[in-house]
Amino acid sequence: MKKRYSIGFLIISLVLLVGISGAYQISYEKAKERAREEQVQIKNEIPSVSADGEAMKADCYYLMEVNGYVAVFCSDKKTAYEYTSIQVKDLPYDLQNEIKNGKYVKDTESLYSFLENYTS
Repeated sequence: MKKRYSIGFLIISLVLLVGISGAYQISYEKAKERAREEQVQIKNEIPSVSADGEAMKADCYYLMEVNGYVAVFCSDKKTAYEYTSIQVKDLPYDLQNEIKNGKYVKDTESLYSFLENYTS
């Protein structure tokens, strides 16, 4: 009689273990899918803007933060020159602070050098 209870307990334990493992696997897959959807949504929120005019060679630029990303503005700090996919949080701490305050870039060559260095 005791053997029968032991076998029944073992079978019930195995069924519960398989059920819990299956539930965990399903919730894990759903969490991965939600994370993928959030990444796609974040990428879709990055504004895509083309420059209306051409920047003159003597113009300077300012790197500023827009929605957590680095954006390039013309010397008036109001006209967007280019939006990038560089996240501010991925930059060194000192550079993050400079960009939050508006980092000055003297010319186009320096600007593209910066962008090449920090674009993945």
